[in-house]
Amino acid sequence: MLKGLALTPPIIGRIAIGKIVRKDGKRLPEKDDEFTITSQVQSKDGWIPHPIDETLRGTQGAKLRSIPVRLLFNDPDLNLRASYTLFERTTGRPLCVGDGETCRRVTSAGMQTMPCPTPDVCEIGNGNCKPYGRLNVRLGEEDELGSFIFRTTGFNSIRTLAARLRYFYAVTGGLLSTLPLELRLRGKSTVQSHRASIYYVDLTVRPGMSMGEAIGTARADHEARRSLGFDQVALDAAASNGFSAGAFEESQEEGASVSEEFLFVEKSDASDEPTGALSIKTNLSDKLDRKVASTLRRARATL
Repeated sequence: MLKGLALTPPIIGRIAIGKIVRKDGKRLPEKDDEFTITSQVQSKDGWIPHPIDETLRGTQGAKLRSIPVRLLFNDPDLNLRASYTLFERTTGRPLCVGDGETCRRVTSAGMQTMPCPTPDVCEIGNGNCKPYGRLNVRLGEEDELGSFIFRTTGFNSIRTLAARLRYFYAVTGGLLSTLPLELRLRGKSTVQSHRASIYYVDLTVRPGMSMGEAIGTARADHEARRSLGFDQVALDAAASNGFSAGAFEESQEEGASVSEEFLFVEKSDASDEPTGALSIKTNLSDKLDRKVASTLRRARATL
């Protein structure tokens, strides 16, 4: 078995609430007010829709704002992995991943474990570290171990999904994998959004079902699967071991799509260089090392 490679749930498609559009010869991310379900294949016009997208819409042009889903695992933290993440803008490669207490960071000396002060006060992140979440869900019944992934850097989506998963875990006695659920798109306005609508993802029980009915279905399905020999406990354990096998969840191959979807930096008309804190020509890991060294020198000078 390869070492240092995270074993993540097999992905057969993507769920997004945005898309990539061409504008002035550039591929730019654009927010949307509906879900889009795609395959993992891109064309020159963007991601190719998955057949299930059309099925769930029912009629052509209908807005897709809810998706019936099941979860792969009982453990909330296996279904939704959320962390503070500092990405390299040019490749989407994670350089530092933390949980608010500790982080794993790429340095010139290799991978190191360090304290994580959260993005608000982290000098290394310099405003570029952000919450990043990945939710894996099942759509349909064809592949019980395959999943569609929803990636987000939205605080509202991450907080809402994390809370829902823990609440559902509590009220069902840990039977998340058999609970009939629905991803739902919600809108809100805030002062920061200048009163414009912003959209985030919520997780609820299926329409027409009470919580009690959903729990009853989850228990019945759990017993039926167990009688057939389906070992959910072993599946959760295998997934946990797989996630911990690598330094970071995202591979270098996935980095480009992450960078395109979440990390685009606006470019000036006079130059191909991005404006803002990071420059493509500078290796960010080197900048991190220099920042750490500078901080240490200042600390020693005060002793």
